[in-house]
This record gives sequence, C-alpha cells and structure tokens, in this order.
Amino acid sequence: MKRLRKHSFSVTPTSFSGLGVTEPICRALAAEGYDVPTPIQTKAIPYLLAGRDLLGIAQTGTGKTAAFAVPILQRLAAKRTHPAPRGARVLVLTPTRELAAQIGDSFRTYGRHLGLKQTVVFGGVGQQPQVDALLRGLDILIATPGRLLDLLNQKHVRLDLVETFVLDEADRMLDMGFIRDVRKVISVLPKQRQTQLFSATMPSDISRLASEILRDPVRIEVAPAATTVELVEQHVYFVDAGQKRTLLAEVLKDPTLTRVIVFTRTKHGANRVAEHLERSGITAAAIHGNKSQTARQRALEGFRRGHARVLVATDIAARGIDIDGVTHVINFEIPNVPESYVHRIGRTARAGASGTALSFCAHDERGYLRDIERLTRRSCAVVDHRFRDTKPAAASRHSPRGGSHRRGGQQASQAQI
Repeated sequence: MKRLRKHSFSVTPTSFSGLGVTEPICRALAAEGYDVPTPIQTKAIPYLLAGRDLLGIAQTGTGKTAAFAVPILQRLAAKRTHPAPRGARVLVLTPTRELAAQIGDSFRTYGRHLGLKQTVVFGGVGQQPQVDALLRGLDILIATPGRLLDLLNQKHVRLDLVETFVLDEADRMLDMGFIRDVRKVISVLPKQRQTQLFSATMPSDISRLASEILRDPVRIEVAPAATTVELVEQHVYFVDAGQKRTLLAEVLKDPTLTRVIVFTRTKHGANRVAEHLERSGITAAAIHGNKSQTARQRALEGFRRGHARVLVATDIAARGIDIDGVTHVINFEIPNVPESYVHRIGRTARAGASGTALSFCAHDERGYLRDIERLTRRSCAVVDHRFRDTKPAAASRHSPRGGSHRRGGQQASQAQI
C-alpha cells in the first residue's frame, strides 16, 4: 500500500482569497455568509487547486463539500471547454439522493457567477429530465451509484472524459453495499484524472480502495467524531416507552427548541411521531425510506425554510444532510448502533457550532445508552421530569461493543431505514 503523506500549513489563511480562491467564487461565498474557511477548507483547497489527489478523513458538518466544490469550480472556470454530448468533466459520486441534491445545491450556489452546466442524477424519480441534461453535456455531474450505472448501461452517459472524480462518504457507500457499484463506475473512468476520496472513517476496505485509486495523494484528517461530541450538550430523559410521545410534546413547549430533528428507529415510528406532533399543534414533517423522493425533498425543504419546526427522521437522514440552525436533536429512540448516535447528534453541531442533544431512554434501551457512553467517553446529564421511569436499572441484556448483538442490531437498523 502506498504511504499517504499528511500535510499542514505553518500559516493559516483567514480568508478564501488568501487560499487563492478567485473573486467570483469569493463573492458567492460571502453572499452565503462564508467568510472564514474551516480547517478542512484551509488544508485542502490549495492542494486541490494545484491538481493533487486527496484523501480527506472528515465528518459531515466540517465544510467538506465546499472544500472540494470550490477548487473544482475554479479549475473548470479557468479551463473552459465545451463538454461532449452525454459527457461530464467532473463526476461526484455520493451514496444518497439527499446528499446528492445537497451537493448539487452547493455547486450551484458557489458557482453562481461562473455559468457552468451541472445536473444531479439519482433514482426514485423519472430519468428523462436527467437524460436530457446529459445529452447536452455537463461540466459537473453529481450522482448516486445505482442510477448512474443504469444510465451507463443504457449509454445515456459517458465517463471517459472525466477530469476530476470525487468519491464522497466512502464508508457510507460500504455500509450501504455500494462498493461493487463504485468499482464498476471507477473502471470506466480515464486513468489520467484528479481523484478525491472523502470518508468519516477508514475501514480496511476503504483504505484498500484509496490506495488503488489515488496517486501520490495528500492526506488530510480533521474533526474526528469526538470533536462533534464535545460540542454538543447531551441530556437523557429516562421514560416509560408508552410516555415518549407525551414527553416529546411537553419538551417541545420550550420555545428555545426552534429547529429540531427527532430520530426514530423505524419508518412507521417516524410517521406516528410526526402525526402526534401535528395533532398537538406542532408543525412536523417525516422523512424515511418509504417516502417518495419528491416527498422527501419537500419535507427537507419545508424544514430548511422553517415551515416545519420539527423533522422526524430515521437514520437515513443521520449523515450527509447539512441544514443550518438545527438547535436540538432528540433521540426519540436510542440507536442500537453507538456510532449512529454520534452521526445523529452531529446534525446540531455544524461547522464548529454548538448544539443540544436530548435522548429519551426507555427501560429496555439502557444497554444501548451504556454502549454510547462507552464510545463517546461522556455521560449524558440526567433530566428530572414528571414522566420519569423509576424502575431500577437491570443488568444489561446487550452485548458489549463489538459483540454479536451489536452486529445483528446494525443489520436491523439498516433494514428499517
């Protein structure tokens, strides 16, 4: 395996222009209130502008998308060529529809003054508008693996002229079973290209893939999971399972909970919680795997614009969805995979901001809570309330981290999102 070199700067630029970003992009960033680069942007942008391959180990919420989007936009604008029909100069591959749409919005926002052509392709919607966009040729194509392979097999897209390839959320690709599809896509890319791989963690399969597809890469590592945990105030409510919905409505009477994501373990649970909140006079929308893509985007946009105060979600939304101003995350049900807890609460600690996480823990979930506290090395502050579960804590029925129960729980969690 090739050794990946870590790089750092002795002087940290305090502006995007100081990183070498051109005026039209700086102007677009400033219009969004982005004046000071985040650590990953500071480290990555100069190397990417120089055309280097990059391995970025970073959580969502660190400014990762701008770290790769900004130099891509600048390099495309500096070297104007007419994209070939059905071709794309840049390919960004990402695991979920929501993340693909979000990355597309970011490219559009940062490149608003550049006049570049882009589109996003994913499943769950009709393909004809995507086919029409591809036919005209694109500067930037953002795609999920399944739909992209479908379009490749139908010869609606060609990838032999891709200049820059970005593989985002690589470990999530692995978790969702997409690595084989990813390898099929990579096999039709040109050998001469700039490649960027981003992942929150580096399991052995991803490390092996990185060594195969990256050439003399810069390795940048920022914002480990513990950083997110440290930024979030964490509280636990011990509560009888049957009282959770009543407790949720009670907690949401506090006006300081202005934009809230509530996580459930199942799709049906998400629907029930959202319906209960609406009956209680609290605007809420649900997002999960049974919703159509149009319904999911509508729910996200309503939440982003403040039309819904609460977004009720399964773990499909725990990674990759970056919505500013989320004040609180509520774990209506404790996740049975401890790492999912870290990803969930990270929705309220974006780009260095602080936030608050509240967890509703029923008697049979206390083993999950202990696993989480073991992972994060922090105890959640216990909140006293009138619905408190007063049963004594029994010995945990759950296996310690890494045991067979946890592995089975992870499979169940993924099956229910």
